[in-house]
Amino acid sequence: MSTPALQLQAVHHVALIASDYARSKHFYVEVLGLKVVAEHYRAARDSWKLDLALPDGTQLELFSFPAPPARPSRPEACGLRHLCFAVVDVAAAKQALEAQGVVVEDIRVDEYTGKRFTFFADPDGLPLELYEA
Repeated sequence: MSTPALQLQAVHHVALIASDYARSKHFYVEVLGLKVVAEHYRAARDSWKLDLALPDGTQLELFSFPAPPARPSRPEACGLRHLCFAVVDVAAAKQALEAQGVVVEDIRVDEYTGKRFTFFADPDGLPLELYEA
């Protein structure tokens, strides 16, 4: 069997568009604790671009654009369903988020893996998941 030419290695980044850049920057940096890699204002687009990193090197790009349309519907719109972060302890992560005023769903157990997980949302309602590694 031949080796495929396309050899994907990892997710490099996920791009998100925020309706309120300052609010989302605070959420992803201060609440979730992502590291700021770079931040640029793009005058030609009247847009901010914030590069954020997780400890494994995966990045999130946070963009702002004037008057972006709302996300279709939650959770079954075609396209990205949710973004999931691996954590060591779902219960501890849930408690840490709730201490900062984030509403987090009850912890559930994945029927196939036996791992615990829960959902919460970013400031624009994007569903985010915590999944126990």
